[in-house]
Amino acid sequence: MSSSNPKQGLLLPETGARAQVLTPFPVGRAYDYRLPEGMTVESGDYVRVPLGKKETVGVVWGEGGDAALDPGKVKYILQKYDAQPMPAVHRKFIEWVARYTMSDVGTVLKMSLSVPEALQSLKTAQAYALPEKMPQKLSSHRKKVLDFLFDGVPQRAADIARAVGCSTTMIRAMADAGQLRAVAVSTPAPCAIRAVTENRLTFSPSQQQVADALRAQAAGKKYGVTLLDGVTGAGKTEVYFEAVAEALRQGRQVLILLPEISLSAQFLERFERRFGVPPAIWHSEVSPAQRRTAWAGVASDETKVVVGARSALFLPFSDLGLIIVDEEHDASYKQEEGVMYHARDMAVVRAHLGDIAAVLVSATPSLETMHNVHEGKYAYLHLAARHAGAKLPEMHAVNLKATPPGRGQFIAAPLQQALRETFAAQEQSLLFLNRRGYAPLRLCRTCGYRFQCPSCAAWLVEHRYHTKMQCHHCGYVQPVPDICPECGAEESLAACGPGVERIQEEVQALLPEARTLVLASDVVTSSKAVNDAVRQIENHRVDVIIGTQIVAKGHHFPSLTCVGVVDADLGLAGGDLRAGERTFQLLHQVAGRAGRGEKPGRVYIQTYMPEQSVMQALIANDRDMFLAAETQERERAGMPPFGRLAALILSSPDEMKLDLFCRKLAQAAPRYDDIRILGPAPAPLAILRGKHRRRFLVKAGRDIALQKFLSEWLSTVKLLSSVQLKIDIDPQSFF
Repeated sequence: MSSSNPKQGLLLPETGARAQVLTPFPVGRAYDYRLPEGMTVESGDYVRVPLGKKETVGVVWGEGGDAALDPGKVKYILQKYDAQPMPAVHRKFIEWVARYTMSDVGTVLKMSLSVPEALQSLKTAQAYALPEKMPQKLSSHRKKVLDFLFDGVPQRAADIARAVGCSTTMIRAMADAGQLRAVAVSTPAPCAIRAVTENRLTFSPSQQQVADALRAQAAGKKYGVTLLDGVTGAGKTEVYFEAVAEALRQGRQVLILLPEISLSAQFLERFERRFGVPPAIWHSEVSPAQRRTAWAGVASDETKVVVGARSALFLPFSDLGLIIVDEEHDASYKQEEGVMYHARDMAVVRAHLGDIAAVLVSATPSLETMHNVHEGKYAYLHLAARHAGAKLPEMHAVNLKATPPGRGQFIAAPLQQALRETFAAQEQSLLFLNRRGYAPLRLCRTCGYRFQCPSCAAWLVEHRYHTKMQCHHCGYVQPVPDICPECGAEESLAACGPGVERIQEEVQALLPEARTLVLASDVVTSSKAVNDAVRQIENHRVDVIIGTQIVAKGHHFPSLTCVGVVDADLGLAGGDLRAGERTFQLLHQVAGRAGRGEKPGRVYIQTYMPEQSVMQALIANDRDMFLAAETQERERAGMPPFGRLAALILSSPDEMKLDLFCRKLAQAAPRYDDIRILGPAPAPLAILRGKHRRRFLVKAGRDIALQKFLSEWLSTVKLLSSVQLKIDIDPQSFF
């Protein structure tokens, strides 16, 4: 038997000693492996183990001891990596997420082991240090370089140049002259902040009060969640940077979650101005090399700040001291594939397990977060005014029933006039429509044929920029045809409804001299393209921006004074529980782009339903009125945050087998008075990627353990091999 040190979890290499190793595969538990002679491991160590016919990275999860196993069949650990062990709090977090989402713990671990290459020795890079013999006569610029390197830590030429304000060519010239010493170092960890700079803005009294409170939260070294609520343009980012600075002064790490990190060039610039170095970045577009150095820097505690998308929550932070969730209301924090988790909620769990502070930030907080504030679970801080005296924009409703757009147009006369006036004043306008492409549907005017995806129950969206029609669900693409494939009619195919490309066409006809730019994910397809577009707008090389929801988040354009929402009713279609809330949040954020500089702003909201509560609240600029009405409706219906939901999503290529299985599953459901099961019913998107889809919705009170109920229910029925089941605890969407 092996022995262990109860304080450190050390497993000694006695004869037959074993360790439990968890691997990043769909497994529900860790498995026993034998320790080779001379190897010691502790819980959290990264190891390489055989798994079937392959080898994989795993994590020591504890001491082995499955007496039922034949010792001769227990395989050996092949290698122990020279890396800091995964912290115990992170392992607890992985287990918690697995239990809550009803996922295999190995699948959750995979999100933390997304870059196994980071465990290998990193490549070396050229760096520079002080020479053995200090030079005597130097220019003032070169003396600054030596002063910067006086602590003896080698630095790359680019980092020295950024800090000192010189060129990398001068650094290399100093090395050639013997004034610096060239050394090979491992690729440096990003955001290795050595000292916190004080390059902060001058705060108003209210901002200073909030900053002081957040700083105290970060300094407290104990669990607590604070909602930072503030109008758009109130300076929330700069204020919560003070909490980041406090955590850094304590030598701890910080995680900042953003919903669209790949689109946040302005945020990254603000961070670098405040702290002197860029943060480590973590999202899907980051290169493999950057991911390796970021992961290794986080695990070793060298990297101090990570700004990332939701997956950054699963990085194995060595000493995490603060979590910021910016735009906490954003729907993209919910992962809809694989492990179905909500990053905001899991961030709160991670903070609780680590006994650290979390700050949730929004101008339009979610109903769930506001409910937790009212229940006293979260602290509350509010910034009621825009920074530097900027005023909130004037709001105008454009009733499309009273003033409809002209034939073949989608911009009504009041908004057209506002666009003309704004262009004449040499100011910028933004037109918002949350629909990519040229038109959402193309049909034949002769026979009525509609172009539909062959694999999904969805229409093909026309994209004139790329001369194609595409399914936005599975990615299917086909060329735009000249004749109807059903009846063969020529010149009978018509585009129905507007997308952003069609709105650009209309603006160009209205204002022929105006410079227009479309901002949508299928047009600007990379971080660099987005950054280039942002620069064009900042430098006023664009007069009218036409964009989807990517223009709503975090951008600050001082010359942008007019915002027009082309179709405010679009998000209210369908029966989504959160349709009203999300529409209000999105349109409020869009409206907040107007008038953020010295010039006042105005917003025009085109709607066929001006009497609807969402529109009334937007026009009145009264968020609290909307929240109160929405809260009352949710409470009356027993919906979140006053009740709990879980969804079962079943799919299969065989519709008949799927429906038979769903009926069998419905009949097997346990009956409880306080739990209601709705379904099975076809999903709103009934066919996706060639598979038919059905949904169950489980509705229960706040105190019901839905995971326990679902485990009891699903254990009574064996899943067919042709049917796939997904469990979504706390669903955010119902497609």
